[in-house]
Amino acid sequence: MRYHNITTDDMLNGDGLRTVLWVAGCEHMCRGCHNPITWDIEGGLPFDEAAERELFEKIAPDHISGLTFSGGDPLHPKNRDEVTRLAKKCREQFPNKTIWLYTGYSFEEIEELSVVSLCDVIVDGEFVKEQFDAKLHWKGSANQRVIDVRETLRLGKIVLFD
Repeated sequence: MRYHNITTDDMLNGDGLRTVLWVAGCEHMCRGCHNPITWDIEGGLPFDEAAERELFEKIAPDHISGLTFSGGDPLHPKNRDEVTRLAKKCREQFPNKTIWLYTGYSFEEIEELSVVSLCDVIVDGEFVKEQFDAKLHWKGSANQRVIDVRETLRLGKIVLFD
């Protein structure tokens, strides 16, 4: 897997202060995307042991609420195994922190992936420029959903996070 950046103290990509892993690779290529530099699956840097150490060091502080996967698309087919491994490791090392994941796929397209059950919140759906609204919380366009994964899996129907 390749990545572009690891940011910390982020307040825009999930609830609380978060560490965000910006992965490379996106098949959706949404018109008006705020991060098109991340589309190329071969872009960015290799996600190596040093990057993994940095990621987990940035998640560790008590003031960090959790980890957010963004990009690009963390669920690009070439990212899925590594993102799943990292989510599992985060869940094991930091059981009280939350995991958020942004993807252009719909929840219905990805709900069978093992990474889904490791996440607390998934923001799904492609960005639609015509539905952009700067006032939306944690998403870029009105068609996207901020899904409470635990409740969705428990009830067997989409439950939105508030």
